[in-house]
Amino acid sequence: MDDQLTAIENLEFHAILYNVHKETRKSRIPELLKLVDLYDRRNDLVKTFSGGMKRRLEIARGLIHHPKILFLDEPTIGLDAQTRNFLWNYIKELNKKENMTVFLTTHYLEEAEKIADRIAIIDHGKIIKIGTLAELKKQTKSKDLEEIFLKLTGYKIREETADPKEALRARHRGIRR
Repeated sequence: MDDQLTAIENLEFHAILYNVHKETRKSRIPELLKLVDLYDRRNDLVKTFSGGMKRRLEIARGLIHHPKILFLDEPTIGLDAQTRNFLWNYIKELNKKENMTVFLTTHYLEEAEKIADRIAIIDHGKIIKIGTLAELKKQTKSKDLEEIFLKLTGYKIREETADPKEALRARHRGIRR
């Protein structure tokens, strides 16, 4: 989002980038702003928006061109309960209404449990198990997604490098050998 533009200007800009026809833009932008409950703030600069409002505007921006697949990376980080609830209900509705596939990454396992049709457990960048919640529970003899995740990835706290440059250098050294 460009903080120096209004909500409507941001959507207009992205619609032009995606070659959305002018007539479609005229109807789609107000529709999306209403859908994400920002229509009344359409002429306000984005820099005056809260984090949740910016997140909702980002969702609207991502939908401006009617994508068939929507990728959401940690969409609810830092959002209050009401905004999270609104966002999930909206995404579920979109999924059904527009027959849109939604790929979602999240560390909030209870959200994935509640929302996802299929779940992939990723460890060290690789998918180690995929299935419905019921399938994963049955396969791992677990009661919830957190228990599934821990059984599949381990209970030990992971060491992480604080410096991404060092991780990149280590990878680079490994490639040269």
